[in-house]
Amino acid sequence: MAPWYVAFILGVVEGLTEFLPISSTGHLIVTGHLLDFIGPKADTFEVVIQLGAILAVVVLYWERFVGLLKTNPTQRFSGPYGIWLLFLTSLPAVIVGLLAHPYIKKFLFTPYTVAVALAVGAVLIFIVEAMDKKDTVTTLDEITPGLALGIGLFQCLALWPGFSRSAATIMGGMLLGTRRKVAAEYSFIAAVPIMFAATGYDFMQSYQLFETGDLICLLIGFVVSFISAWLAIKGFIYLLGKLTLRPFAVYRLALAPLILLFM
Repeated sequence: MAPWYVAFILGVVEGLTEFLPISSTGHLIVTGHLLDFIGPKADTFEVVIQLGAILAVVVLYWERFVGLLKTNPTQRFSGPYGIWLLFLTSLPAVIVGLLAHPYIKKFLFTPYTVAVALAVGAVLIFIVEAMDKKDTVTTLDEITPGLALGIGLFQCLALWPGFSRSAATIMGGMLLGTRRKVAAEYSFIAAVPIMFAATGYDFMQSYQLFETGDLICLLIGFVVSFISAWLAIKGFIYLLGKLTLRPFAVYRLALAPLILLFM
């Protein structure tokens, strides 16, 4: 297992990037190569710390998640209807992911493919932000099944490491008429079932790689990821009230050639 400081660094990277439109998977691949922490055990470690980031969303939006247990007459996004929306958003990526999982792991988890995905995603962000769109959906309670499924189709782009699940779903929501901030919040909530399913599947496939002595590093990565993700989500939502996604696109374009040059 990696030293504790590697677990700490990867926890920070995962937490800060998981819900920003800059790709946590891409950053973890690059950081793992820089720290020389790669291989099956590294991949499974990244799965564990992703669970910390997922927990941060559940804590921040706990009222919405509790609301899914029972229909709230004042909130349309609640009860079975809310669960149905999340199911529709998760379904496309689950189907494509299960079919393409071996090929994605084999061919797309490299610094080169991450750099290309970062650049392509950045260009698309600029295009989406430049389009003249009308915000017809201004709250989570206005999300329809058709919109939920449409966002889910865009989420399939995130199966390309480096593209960013957050970027794919937020851009998809914006293109389909959702206000930027609402698209981001729905992206966070919708991330929980798809990420939980994906990380749970990966962990069940390779948990036996870990030994008892690895638990401390796993715990460090998990906790640091949770704290970092909590801060990143709060900061991102605040910034979206003042900025567009363009600064994140600039960051992606700046990072992509650096990866190609130094990796």
